[in-house]
Amino acid sequence: MDNLTRRRFLTMSGVTAAGALAVGATQVSWSDLMSAAVQDPLSSEDSVLVVVTLYGGNDGLNTVVPAADPAYQRARPDLAYEANEVLDLGEGLGFNPGLKGLKGFWDDKSLAIVRGVGYPEPDRSHFRSMAIWQTASPKTPVPTGWLGRWLDAAGADPLHAVSVEPTLPPLLAGATTAAASLPVRGLKLPAGKVGTAFAALGQPSSGEEHWQAQAAKSLQDLQDAVKVLGGAVHDQPEKEDDDDEQRTKGASAGGGSQLGAQLELVAGLVEAGVPTRAYSVSLGGFDTHADERGTQQRLLTELDGALTPFVQRMRKSDRGRQVVVLVYSEFGRRVSANGSDGTDHGTAGPLFVIGDKVQGGFYGEQPSLTDLSNGDLKATTDFRDVYATVLRDVLDADAGRILDGHTGSVDGLLKV
Repeated sequence: MDNLTRRRFLTMSGVTAAGALAVGATQVSWSDLMSAAVQDPLSSEDSVLVVVTLYGGNDGLNTVVPAADPAYQRARPDLAYEANEVLDLGEGLGFNPGLKGLKGFWDDKSLAIVRGVGYPEPDRSHFRSMAIWQTASPKTPVPTGWLGRWLDAAGADPLHAVSVEPTLPPLLAGATTAAASLPVRGLKLPAGKVGTAFAALGQPSSGEEHWQAQAAKSLQDLQDAVKVLGGAVHDQPEKEDDDDEQRTKGASAGGGSQLGAQLELVAGLVEAGVPTRAYSVSLGGFDTHADERGTQQRLLTELDGALTPFVQRMRKSDRGRQVVVLVYSEFGRRVSANGSDGTDHGTAGPLFVIGDKVQGGFYGEQPSLTDLSNGDLKATTDFRDVYATVLRDVLDADAGRILDGHTGSVDGLLKV
């Protein structure tokens, strides 16, 4: 199989505005972000959008599982989950058993499942479909991402949007501005007696001169930054695409494998008051053409294990309670299993929206498993309806201006 990698996708996506495809061209340091938090702190009333991309085409039918539907069982005799294996959501649907934490958010009405999400005349190419999702332009290729255009309209400050990934994704490329990139690296200070002595150097002392006080403050600022950007992050080095591919045993299709570390970093930046309104993180490996069930459930468990503590942590602060998480993949999979205990590229799939500002529940119609289009699900919700809703209700933006006049939305999805 010709596996998709982040670099190949970025090269072929056609999104080239603002130099966003140059690796590291817009990278910022922790000091840039901490300075911005002091000079222009995020208001506790400002909502924040965190976009989670699941690269590779996640199988929606084995994520939000229609286990009670006989057509599902017939189409996937070896891949199908039984009703007693899934986490009941109601309406004959259940979560994949790897999503136990997200099931808790569903139960407390802070998780919405938007069903049958896709776009007209779907394209099963990773490159084209992801470019469509990231630019929000299904019919005509455009050189800007949907959040990049929001960034242009919001004042063209790159710190208003941050990618916690090695390379800036096309969705954050505007016509005149590209978002900032802060790859997961973290900070680590000395431990033991040396660490104790280092910490003491940052403490103010009475009678010290101006420059001594400034030096002490700088050391204290560094220690404060480690509390935000350090911790488990520094123990998770970046992986090359080849390593990521090996990790998923041939199921790699772009995206990072450090989602927990990425979200830990985002949480710290939100809590520190960094004035960023949109973040991008990712998890790869969902191109499950073979041996899907074990691979996908492991990846969904990883997704759950990263998102659950992140959302729980965000609930503990005023700024965190304004965070809305959007989880999507470029397409779903075919309804019928293939001959390798996997599924091939398909069309529509579910999308998740999570947070205290979310009105939990089902949105959109569940696609039929018998009324198909050439063996594929028919989309019942346009993905731009979801984008328009978060642009309007999370980022306070004119969605029609950013989405080329698109007027649809998902009513009641967010509390306003």
